[in-house]
Amino acid sequence: MKILKRDIYWGWFVVAGAFLVLSINYGARYCFGIFVKPMSAEYQWSRSVVSLGASINMFVYSACAIYLGRLLDKMAPRWIITVGASVAALSFILTSFVKTPLQFYLVYGVLLGIGSAGMGVVVCNPSVGKWFIRKRGLAIGITTMGISFGTIALTPLSGFIVKNHGWQSGFLFLGIVTLFIGVTLSQLLLGKTRPEDYGLLPDGEKNPDLVIKIHSEQHHPIKLPLRKLVTDSRFWIIGVCYSLAVMTMMTVFVHQVAYALDNQIGTIAAASSLGVIGLTGFCGQFFFGWLSDHLKDAKYASCLGLIIMAAGMMILLNVTTTRSLYLYALIFGFGYGSVAPMMPILVANRFGRHVMGSVYGLLTFLIGIGGAIGPLLGGLIFDTFGSYTYVWQLNILTLTGVALLILTLKKA
Repeated sequence: MKILKRDIYWGWFVVAGAFLVLSINYGARYCFGIFVKPMSAEYQWSRSVVSLGASINMFVYSACAIYLGRLLDKMAPRWIITVGASVAALSFILTSFVKTPLQFYLVYGVLLGIGSAGMGVVVCNPSVGKWFIRKRGLAIGITTMGISFGTIALTPLSGFIVKNHGWQSGFLFLGIVTLFIGVTLSQLLLGKTRPEDYGLLPDGEKNPDLVIKIHSEQHHPIKLPLRKLVTDSRFWIIGVCYSLAVMTMMTVFVHQVAYALDNQIGTIAAASSLGVIGLTGFCGQFFFGWLSDHLKDAKYASCLGLIIMAAGMMILLNVTTTRSLYLYALIFGFGYGSVAPMMPILVANRFGRHVMGSVYGLLTFLIGIGGAIGPLLGGLIFDTFGSYTYVWQLNILTLTGVALLILTLKKA
């Protein structure tokens, strides 16, 4: 297959497609917190019952990532994303009709978990990473900005729809948008694998010797045996740190709107706080991607992001007004912006870009376990104590611990 000569390197088209796919996928999923209280009120379900749906979703998502990561190392992402978008859209639409917890768990938990995995970072970020070496941090940083962009765009709009037309209409809206954008963009922009397969070089370079000089990957294998990977301490340090970080992150996304409503903050303002996180996360994703290209080791950028998240959680402990809620969201969101770009950058730097899909898929499974625990744990603690105070305190301790642990990560 030949690519027509272009003034713009094709890798940047891959970045654009992945940016928009992540926007719709994570923007839609991170709207879930908006639905927790209205669903709980209508069906008299406890918050742990409702949040279990998000936990199941995260676990299924992470389990699928193992297979999808390996599949991505063998084929272009176009059809993976198309199937994922179709399944995710069907899930959102069916969720608007659920009447029992079991139906909710099967449709939102299992079905959406499968669909969203096909549109997730385990597919999009490695797809981008394979096209870049010198500008990898910048490219992945821009790509992951899509997560925040989607949150900024969809959370206030979904909050408005839920408030004025009911939570069922909110899920229908998310389903329609996911189907249209996910399928269209994947077919147009994400049909190619890696630059070498089309006579191109990473970063759009013209001189092969320059590529080798910039970053020799001769010590990175094209295939990495599973046994060798799981005995590598670097794999486990990255996995544990980001599993726990995502646990705190998912706890926040699922429960912060309900927490704000409990503190007499209005529905639109509470929902919009997720958009504020998306706004500063948007800036953080670019910043931490850029920063990783300018530091001796990307782990220092990762540590900084985790510390900023912990600082945001300290503010959340004392939120009583819309202003303080937005202040928390601004700080936490900027730190949260480090999570999506830093993990694939650390993976590529430690294991090489050719096996990013496989390694990232396995790591995403570990991370998904943490993400699955977070929402349910938050719901159980709230149901037990009638407060989110202990949830936020646990998040602070966890984020501080992993910020220190990531500093022990070795390069080789």
